[in-house]
Amino acid sequence: MLNNIRVVLSHTTHPGNIGAAARAMKTMGLRHLYLINPRHFPDAQAEAMAAGADDVLRDAVECSSLDEALQGVVFTVAMTARLRDISIEVKTPRAAMPELLQQAARHPVALLFGTEMSGLTNEEMGKAQVLANIPSDPEFSSLNLAAAVQIVAYELNIAAQAHIPVAPEIQPAPYEQMEGMYTHMEQTLAEIGFFNSQNPGRLMQRLRRLYARARLEQEEVNILRGILSVTTGYNARLRARYQQEHKNVP
Repeated sequence: MLNNIRVVLSHTTHPGNIGAAARAMKTMGLRHLYLINPRHFPDAQAEAMAAGADDVLRDAVECSSLDEALQGVVFTVAMTARLRDISIEVKTPRAAMPELLQQAARHPVALLFGTEMSGLTNEEMGKAQVLANIPSDPEFSSLNLAAAVQIVAYELNIAAQAHIPVAPEIQPAPYEQMEGMYTHMEQTLAEIGFFNSQNPGRLMQRLRRLYARARLEQEEVNILRGILSVTTGYNARLRARYQQEHKNVP
């Protein structure tokens, strides 16, 4: 299970945090580190802070985008220190890690952490199935990135020791298939004029929340995209018929 888990750090600014996060991962049996546009990497300070987790740093995968980092992933838990108004499920790490492990038993999954100063953007969090928040003092909730990785990795390790495999019920759609559906859906809704009285960005966030709860299977995504394609075709035929019927009208 742990071999299917990748820790994704987005736009990390301090190389020491990358090294300390690698050390935190290795102490809890995690090996797969993904870095999205780190400001400084490779870096001697990262190596110093890794303190023996040099192999995790050496094998780290550098990515240019979140889409690249989540390629093939079926389930993502995004970490945040701030509970914003984004409408996706929020859990503690203790509640979220067993669910992550259940998916990791058969498929690649991800733990997503944001930059030190501002955390994850709303767009980044919208690409996760679950949002997790580490309980802390509300008057001082700022937690060091590597410390957050250590806490979550510990909760993951504890959950792994108590994990009881469950027979698979679904074959979840991977990240890139879901993103393809969202793009197709947004294009179709724009084409049929649904966005005329709606806020497209806000609406797509809510649709992402809806489908994140549903945990769609690959075949279900194909069915939905088939419906979208038929909708687009039907709308095009209606538009062509209307234009034909009214082309000679003054």
